[in-house]
Amino acid sequence: MSYLMMDLAGLTVSDKEAQQLQHPQVGGIILFSRNYQSKSQLIALTAAVRKIRSDLIIAVDHEGGRVQRFVTEFTKIPAMGHILPNANNDINQACEWASELGFVMAIELLACDIDLSFAPVLDINGVSDVIGLRSFSDNPKHISLLADAWIKGMNDAGMSAVGKHFPGHGSVKADSHVAMAVDSRSKQTIFANDLLPFEVLIGQRKLAGVMPAHVVYDQVDPNPAGFSSFWLQDVLRQQLGFDGVIFSDDLGMKGASFAGDYIARAQAALKAGCDMILVCNDPDGVETLLTEFSWPEQAPRQNARLLRADQTQVAWALEQAERWQHGQALANKLGQLSRE
Repeated sequence: MSYLMMDLAGLTVSDKEAQQLQHPQVGGIILFSRNYQSKSQLIALTAAVRKIRSDLIIAVDHEGGRVQRFVTEFTKIPAMGHILPNANNDINQACEWASELGFVMAIELLACDIDLSFAPVLDINGVSDVIGLRSFSDNPKHISLLADAWIKGMNDAGMSAVGKHFPGHGSVKADSHVAMAVDSRSKQTIFANDLLPFEVLIGQRKLAGVMPAHVVYDQVDPNPAGFSSFWLQDVLRQQLGFDGVIFSDDLGMKGASFAGDYIARAQAALKAGCDMILVCNDPDGVETLLTEFSWPEQAPRQNARLLRADQTQVAWALEQAERWQHGQALANKLGQLSRE
């Protein structure tokens, strides 16, 4: 059984972290910019983690734009919101570009033995400052098409896709990292707009994972989506038929404080339906959950280890040097156009 995804403090694995990674409830790690100095150092870090636990998922937020944890020696991926405008709103051209960018993003991470980037963002580019150009578009139909193409590129490289932030963070102003975010729109409006990309991609079985938002949709349910059995079980599992892995967003975020302390947050997220909970930037919180929390005896509904990269497929994709180079050139071109 594996429920917890933790982080690391620095460029190497400390003795304390090595001990924590061996805990049976730890299922993975998430990396940040502080864990990166160079590509060779990153490869050494992931190798060290694998030596401790070969079955752990290694993940990162590496969407492109301002959310790209590793920059030096990596292709700089443009923000998703720049793709369609730079294609002169030609959706077919934009989808071709999205697929190539998804491939180069994924293959560069997989080459460093990182299994997952928590991507793509399926939120609508609305009023949210924290989402903004992380979103493909303000049109949910365009988001569905562009995300589908992006996921195809990821899958070609050997990486699964995790859509976020269910059922949509783009239409609420507050940043759930630092504030309690409340979306007071009607259920009908949310379902007809924000939910559409999730519904389409889940229906096409394109998402292996979903990450819910730390947002309260107070006209629908009193709990933030990541702590809501209505959103995670009634809507995501039953209505949409999602059968993949549900990752909580970071339980250290302000939007998660709704549920109480770390033990209460973990209990609420798991009870609501999360399969793996994330605790980031708070080693004391990780220690609390590993030493004081009474973990459920039953296994999570979905085993997140199924999202480990297929190394045979990765090895094949790494041979596609021409496609990799094309993706790098495209990213550089779009980056230049976005600055002009």
